[in-house]
Amino acid sequence: MQKFKTAMKTMGPAKLEVPSPKDFLKKHSKEKILPPKKKFEWNERRKPPVPLRTDHPVMGIQSEKNFINTNAADVIMGVAKKPKPIYVDKRTGDKHDLETSGLVPKYINKKDYGVTPEYICKRNEEVKKAQEEYDNYIQENLRKAAMKRLSDEEREAVLQGLKKNWEEVHKEFQSLSVFIDSIPKKIRKQKLEEEMKQLEHDIGVLEKHKVIYIANKK
Repeated sequence: MQKFKTAMKTMGPAKLEVPSPKDFLKKHSKEKILPPKKKFEWNERRKPPVPLRTDHPVMGIQSEKNFINTNAADVIMGVAKKPKPIYVDKRTGDKHDLETSGLVPKYINKKDYGVTPEYICKRNEEVKKAQEEYDNYIQENLRKAAMKRLSDEEREAVLQGLKKNWEEVHKEFQSLSVFIDSIPKKIRKQKLEEEMKQLEHDIGVLEKHKVIYIANKK
């Protein structure tokens, strides 16, 4: 019976290390220790002290300047101030600032108004260059694979031909008898439906893709 027993199978280790009675939780042992106190020192420049009540201002200083004539000359010789632009939107005479109202055309008078930003021009050039590299890569692969690109006139001619064929097949489909009671009629109807479906698929492909490549016959 002791031979087939396995230690630590369900109840854990047979023996555990018992904590020491000296390692009990002490008071304030988990509190954060603050840094030591430092003496505060004021390094900024202090303002001059307030004068005392016993201090008297310096008296007897006089000036020969005629402030009345000086102010009058400044007003006469000075440039007149422009009135602040305002607008009134009510009959009671409520005034508002005109510059911040959005009624003054500021942005259209800027030098760079309507000019494409430099980063957009740079991005367009990068896109154009990437498109040219892609086109060159495609042309090289097509040349190696002996494929030909259909021109816009050829593509339009093929598209019109497919539409004409679809109209002919559709007209023939409509001329079928109402009652399909024989196997040849069923086969013919199924064949016309498949032709119309294939023509519709080809027309959709040509209308969706502007660039069409075909393999050259060897």
